[in-house]
Amino acid sequence: MTRHAKTTALVTGAAHGIGRAIALHLAREGAAVAVIDLDAAGAAATAALLTAEGHRAFATSADITDMTGLAMAVDACEAALGPITLLVNNAAFTDAGNLGGIGLEAWHHEVDVNLNGSYHCLRVLLPRMQARGAGVVVNIASVNGLRYFGNPAYSAAKAGLINLTQSVASEYGRYGIRCNAVLPGSVRTENASWQIRQQKDPAVFEKLARWYPLGRVAEPDDVAKAVSFLASDDASYITGVALPVDGGLLAGMNVMIGEFILES
Repeated sequence: MTRHAKTTALVTGAAHGIGRAIALHLAREGAAVAVIDLDAAGAAATAALLTAEGHRAFATSADITDMTGLAMAVDACEAALGPITLLVNNAAFTDAGNLGGIGLEAWHHEVDVNLNGSYHCLRVLLPRMQARGAGVVVNIASVNGLRYFGNPAYSAAKAGLINLTQSVASEYGRYGIRCNAVLPGSVRTENASWQIRQQKDPAVFEKLARWYPLGRVAEPDDVAKAVSFLASDDASYITGVALPVDGGLLAGMNVMIGEFILES
């Protein structure tokens, strides 16, 4: 498929998990893909996967909370692949916790990565897209931005990212720029948070599946497919949308429905 043959994408947090899946999916649909991640080795490994399949790719390391370093990284990406036409704000971080137990430093760090980092990427790339009169942004938010499922700092930041998505869509549509958000539910990845949970309970994903009407948690490629659609011309009249990719989680309390309503 060549749906993204004219796309040059920048995917943050693409060293592993959802970000790597997004990078692979876009590349397989024809995009040139720039990978930015704090994990330099992981970013390079993702780019190597793409180039091994014959795709154009470039990797660099950057901390998205550092505006100066981020701008330099974006410059390097554009020097290697050309102007960025698609920004996927995927980089994220969370540390399982509750509101009463999270420390002040931890709160600020999660908000800085999950919200401010995405804003920094927008601040670097929106003027460039505006000057060219076109561009697409897909922000990876979360169902946590609409409902409370734990991780309060992460949830508050993702709620802010959804609103930021609407701000960009409203203010930059006149310049030919679209901005949407994808809201995943639980996704089966190997990130540190899930590894900790799996160490405590190896059946965590199977237990979580009970909450989802589709009967499973998401795979990274489920998210990647939604990103690819929103970034494509097939979604050319869609902007400002927060699209749940959650197996129906937000549609209703599936465990309650199953145990109390359907059984009765």
